[in-house]
Amino acid sequence: MPCKHGRRFWAVSAACTLLGACGLLPDFGGKGMSSHEKANLNLQMGVRYLEMGMLEVAKEKLEKAYDLESGNPETLNALAVFYERIKDDEQATDFYQAAIGKDPDNYSTKNNYGRFLCERGKHDKGMAMLREALDSPMNQRPWLALSNIGICLLLQNDPAKGEEYLRRALFAEPEYPPALLEMLKISYNNRQYMSARAFLERYLAVAKHTPESLWFGFQTERALGNHQAAENYKEQLLINFPTSTEALQAKTAISK
Repeated sequence: MPCKHGRRFWAVSAACTLLGACGLLPDFGGKGMSSHEKANLNLQMGVRYLEMGMLEVAKEKLEKAYDLESGNPETLNALAVFYERIKDDEQATDFYQAAIGKDPDNYSTKNNYGRFLCERGKHDKGMAMLREALDSPMNQRPWLALSNIGICLLLQNDPAKGEEYLRRALFAEPEYPPALLEMLKISYNNRQYMSARAFLERYLAVAKHTPESLWFGFQTERALGNHQAAENYKEQLLINFPTSTEALQAKTAISK
């Protein structure tokens, strides 16, 4: 992720909700199961593999779920996220639209599709979709849409309004990692370095380092004059994510 205003939006398919406490699901072969049950099992497995980054097996399971029950909006949503992940925007768009067509009131799909549109510069349509997701009476996780609205506003160069929505997201869910990471970046860009450090500490209490979090940790500690801490972040970045854009940026920054 670029360090300026490139943003990674966080996709949460409706099916992911079913997996909150699930580990890697075994494939029982479907003996004695109905077609619907087989489809649902493959959907859950596909989403789990997708979360783990195992894209080939995720595709296999999601396609099996689709073959068994092609009209399931959760399967369509998950396939849209999969195709988005592999950068096939045309297929992702088709599946998002199909999922919304099957279940127009599904706030999770609207959240995903709105995020997808905003990320590709279709801000007006994306914001409309995200607001529909946020306003859904069924939405019990408003921090997802609030965060995505905030990020979409940042992409439209409205940092004040974007920060407002991100803070609203954190008020609803104080441990939501994407919102914490965005607030870290906002604080750093505003030269509020102690605040940036605090948001990074909160982020690391609930999530693992990414190239971006290490980059901003490195930059924050350099700005605060804590050279040893900055070097520690740089070392982690170069060891764990040596080919990342952030690692290259850290090398350049050190050489100046």
